[in-house]
Amino acid sequence: MDIKKVKAAIRDVPDFPKPGIIFKDITPVLSDPKLFKAVIDLFVKRHKGKRISKIAAIDARGFLFGGAMAERLGVGLVPIRKKGKLPYKTYEETYDLEYGTATISIHQDAFKKGERVVLIDDLLATGGTAAAAAKLIEKAGGKVVEIDFLVELGFLKGRGKLKGYKLFAPIKY
Repeated sequence: MDIKKVKAAIRDVPDFPKPGIIFKDITPVLSDPKLFKAVIDLFVKRHKGKRISKIAAIDARGFLFGGAMAERLGVGLVPIRKKGKLPYKTYEETYDLEYGTATISIHQDAFKKGERVVLIDDLLATGGTAAAAAKLIEKAGGKVVEIDFLVELGFLKGRGKLKGYKLFAPIKY
């Protein structure tokens, strides 16, 4: 399946979550089994045979890709959640948003020292969430080998916050 078909299925939702923002809605991709499979196939192909220990997925849309990837690669899945959502001892990282701050967390025992981790989320915008998630993975003992996104909003320059990490995003706006 051509990634152009996946890109064509992503719809623009104007003025969401606030006026002036054009939200890139991936739910049409998720609801089409052929497109969703194509996306998972693309991510899995990148990491098959590369000694990945775990997939770390960012709350919430990253979970959709991360769970499927982890199952297909035969590795564990580590959720990176919004503050207060994980039940055990956590590390937390606070980062800036366009309109305030947010905090995400990870279980302190999520990784054995040096485990090779792929971090996944649906979209790279300003890079703050992914940068915070990468710091959490490292704090918990993991090594980020790549950060993957389905979509990158290049005009927001999120890559700048992720210098030093290998990034992959097949769809760019």
